[in-house]
Amino acid sequence: MPDFLPADFRAPSRQDVSGFMMRWDLPLVIDGAVHQCHCGAYRNWIVFNMRDDSVWLRCEAGHETKEARLDTAWYNRNSGPVDHFHPTLDEGLRHLGH
Repeated sequence: MPDFLPADFRAPSRQDVSGFMMRWDLPLVIDGAVHQCHCGAYRNWIVFNMRDDSVWLRCEAGHETKEARLDTAWYNRNSGPVDHFHPTLDEGLRHLGH
């Protein structure tokens, strides 16, 4: 049975990509407290949801940290639909304004 959609119209599956990313412009509240980077940033995050279900945060200064209190379920509840796929991390960051 042929596939319903031609290959050019199919979105990559979760296993085909390294992860997903979204902007989080507001202060990020985790367990009732505003999360803050060691550099003092507390808003304008890029949130990554990786293939291994880990969630990472990146501040505008480029500091990245794994956030064990967040998971894929949290990411899915708070992210919108995927509207772009990027071949590199840098292209994705540029698209999101970082």
